[in-house]
Parts: sequence; structure tokens; C-alpha cells
Amino acid sequence: MGNPKQKWTSEEEEALRAGVAKHGTGKWKNIQRDPEFNPYLFSRSNIDLKDKWRNMSVSVTGQGPRDKSRTPKTKASSDAPAAQLSTPQTSAPPAPVIHDASTDSIVDDSAKSCAPKYNALIFEALSALKEPNGSDITAILRYIEQRNEVPQNFRRLLGSRLRRLVAQEKLEKIQNCFRVKEDNSFETKTPIPNQKDVRPRPPLSADHITSVDTVEAAAAAAASQVAEAENKSYVAAEAIKEAERISNMAEDTDSQLQLLKDIFERCSGGEIVIMA
Repeated sequence: MGNPKQKWTSEEEEALRAGVAKHGTGKWKNIQRDPEFNPYLFSRSNIDLKDKWRNMSVSVTGQGPRDKSRTPKTKASSDAPAAQLSTPQTSAPPAPVIHDASTDSIVDDSAKSCAPKYNALIFEALSALKEPNGSDITAILRYIEQRNEVPQNFRRLLGSRLRRLVAQEKLEKIQNCFRVKEDNSFETKTPIPNQKDVRPRPPLSADHITSVDTVEAAAAAAASQVAEAENKSYVAAEAIKEAERISNMAEDTDSQLQLLKDIFERCSGGEIVIMA
């Protein structure tokens, strides 16, 4: 808030006009998060976008500073708002976002019906990123948003899908990163002998008994090592659960911080917010 205001460039003004034409007036956060306009407006806050759009609307229509610009829905008689929402083509337009046609329809589907598509996008992102220790949720989200249209709350849906895949043992979580879990279903299994093939064994000699005792001692030592390894594995699993709990708390704190920012922005704009 203490940084000095910088003069708006023509590229930022064109991006703001195009964002209002796409999302409508008042949708400042949607415009700022849109990957088509974020490269031009990432250094501006929601209040900066609102004030700049009000000044641009006043310079075009000649309205007073207290008049709020709204996107017309049913009134077709006024030509000024239509002129405001048109996207000029004089300066360099933002680069178009490449969409994947196979998953371009996920915007209008519900989260439950789109779960297989979201899972496919997650596996595609992890396979493309190829991080040895896994990729965090920010890298996965950036990869999917660059290639597909996603709903506004996709980050929350993505976190839910990642936790579900970890619970289903399809992914494994290492600290705050995720990667595809290796399939251990092809391990060789010791065949169980048929009861008909079991025959009585001949008596054992003294030398054989000594060797059997050595084998039993080695087996006992191996069992002790296995128990110690299992104990370490349990401690590691508890540490992973604690890390996941802290990660969930961080996500909840981030959501609360975003809510407080929204309330602060609304109060800064002169709106009275009543807390229930």
C-alpha cells in the first residue's frame, strides 16, 4: 500500500478494457486472475483497476465521479457503454491462450461429474513436469490453467482432488509435492505348496541341526530388523500426517486471509460490511 503509484501504460489500459468486455464491470479479481490479462495487470490491485476504470469511463462519457459504470444488460438505447466495452485493436493485443479441445468443456460441468477429467489433467501435468520429488499444487495449477479453461474456484477443487488421489493411493505426497505412486502389484509371490505334494522329511543329522539353528538365529535377527523398519515407517507416516495437517491449516489460513482482503477492499471503497 505504501508503494508510489505508477503511471498506467497503454498496454495496461487496453488489457483493462478487454478484461471488462470479457468479465464485466466489477469483476476485478476475475480480470486480474485471467491468464490473458495477468501479464499486463499483475502489478495492479483490485482498487487500482476499479479507480482506473472509473476515470476512463468519466473521460469517455463525462459522468460525475460518483456515478458507477455498470455493464448494460437490457438497455440497448445507450451507445456510450457499448463503446466502452469494445476492445480496440490498435495496440498489441494480449497473446491468446492455447486451449486443449479434449478438456475444454470442463467449465460447465459439476465438480463431481468432472472428477475423471480433473484426474486426467492432474496425471497429465505430473507426467509433463517430470519432477523427481513431485510437483507442488502451484506448478500443477499453472500447467493446467495454461492449457485449459477452468472454473474460478479450481485451486480449491484441485487441492481436494489431490488429497482424494493420495487417499486412494494413486498419488504419493512428499512434503508439499505430489507425484504418481509406483505400482508394486507385480511383486513375485511365493507359491503355496499343494497339500498332496507335502511328504514326510527324513531325520536330520547333527550338522544339519547346527545349520538349522544358525538359520533360525539369522531369521530372528532379520525379524528384529523388520520390526525396527516398521517402527521407522510408522514414525514417518505420522510425520507425513502432521505435515498434511499443517498444509491444510495453511490453506484454511490463506482462505481466511483472502476473505479479510475482500472485506478490506470493500470497506476501502466506502461499503459498509456487516459481519454475521
